[in-house]
Amino acid sequence: MSLPACTPNTMTNLPIPAKPAPIKTFPDSNSNLSLNNETSNHSAPFKQTVDPTVSWTSSIAQYCKQGKLSVAAAEFNQMRVSNVKPNDITLITLLAACADFPSETLNFGSSIHAYVHKLGLDKNNVKVGTVLVDMYSKFGQLDHARLAFDAIYAKNRFSWNTMIDGYMRNGEIDLAINLFDKMPERDIVSWTALIGGFVKQKRFEEALECFRSMQISKVRPDYVTFIPVLGTCADLGTLNLGLWCHRYILGQNFKDNIRINNSLIDMYSRSGCVEFALQVFQKMLCRSLVSWNSIIIGFAINGHPEEALKFFNLMQKSGVKPDGITFTGVLTACSHAGLVDKGLQLFDTMIRVLQISPRIEHYGCIIDLYSRAGRLEDALEVIKNMPMNPNEVIFGSLLAACRTVGNVDLAARLMNCIVELDPDSDSNYVMLSNIYAAVGSWNIASKVRMKMKDFGIQKKPGKSCIEIDGEVHEFVAGDKAHVQTEDIYLILELLSVELEDLNYAHILLIIL
Repeated sequence: MSLPACTPNTMTNLPIPAKPAPIKTFPDSNSNLSLNNETSNHSAPFKQTVDPTVSWTSSIAQYCKQGKLSVAAAEFNQMRVSNVKPNDITLITLLAACADFPSETLNFGSSIHAYVHKLGLDKNNVKVGTVLVDMYSKFGQLDHARLAFDAIYAKNRFSWNTMIDGYMRNGEIDLAINLFDKMPERDIVSWTALIGGFVKQKRFEEALECFRSMQISKVRPDYVTFIPVLGTCADLGTLNLGLWCHRYILGQNFKDNIRINNSLIDMYSRSGCVEFALQVFQKMLCRSLVSWNSIIIGFAINGHPEEALKFFNLMQKSGVKPDGITFTGVLTACSHAGLVDKGLQLFDTMIRVLQISPRIEHYGCIIDLYSRAGRLEDALEVIKNMPMNPNEVIFGSLLAACRTVGNVDLAARLMNCIVELDPDSDSNYVMLSNIYAAVGSWNIASKVRMKMKDFGIQKKPGKSCIEIDGEVHEFVAGDKAHVQTEDIYLILELLSVELEDLNYAHILLIIL
């Protein structure tokens, strides 16, 4: 594959800005100022003219910073028409702006690349070459990014890290690992890019394995590294590793970093340790909207609705304005506490007072609020009047409520809608089967199971996880794949014998 062959003729029909104002000379010949702002009796006349390339580049950079890419492009064209030659900073500024707005600048970015290639800067200037790699990575054109990377004569760590991050950003993990293994020197950015990429692709075990390898390599993690690692601890439920990370962080100079503390609150909340989350929150020197949202949602999902509402009030008293995420937390709290009227009042306040447009998750909270209160028809009315189409999660929430109250007719109606949205989902078929079984309609429950089989849908096995010494062990029902299977089943037999000796009643759990 060859590099994109684009002519430098970039954008058409763009407004041509006025030529920059004449450059002033410094100091003014009429002023006689000394360093201490006193009049000097003998000022030496001199002139210092600003380089026109610097002036044009500064103007272009300002437009790029403001997101006015079309004006920046027109300014660049006018710069060349004025016979002012751009330098590497000019081109880096434009290419970096293209990378920040990939959907708008695909053609323009390629045109700048063509001009850069003509000057040979893509090969001889590592900074220009690296920003090209970043731009094409954000465009999703990894072949072009790799060509730009390979073209750089003298690559540095930034070049390698940018290409690795580009692969990870686009889900090409194997290519990222292969390039990582070839790196002449790995630094904290290299490891963090790899860990963050694993987390984004939900390959959490590999993220933690990479984190351990990083420590073995004696590369000290920074706060940027710990943010995805703490998120992984929450996703996998590895609380012991999360505690170890917290202890490590407390000994570092970034222990008061607001993003780190927000990540700790989230990790403890999702691990069921909302008390620890509260301790982190209370010790924070400075709190952001994310801090308040994290602790409110932490209380809500851990069954402390009163505390969630209390901190919602404290948040407003402290002058922090709630956003849509805040209301997701407080509406969830109201749902768990059965506070239907309070939840509806907050929903109305969000829309009318704070002018926050409700998203589908807010409607989901209201539907859950009604469903938990047994008001299924009200929940169904919300679904009918939503300004957006309901998804399978919305219907699934109402379907779960049908199971609680035994409303078979509504469950069957909902199932028809769910199948249209997510025909391959096994969980909703299983739930419908359980609803029929719960009311004694075993024949219909069996037919639902047969329908699943006819459609080729298999029930996904549920997994159980346990963390021992920082390592996560996964199990499914009847699992015999673990290396310590014999010991595990031996312990289970011993426990069964002890339960029989203690005359415990056996409870048969039918898992459909």
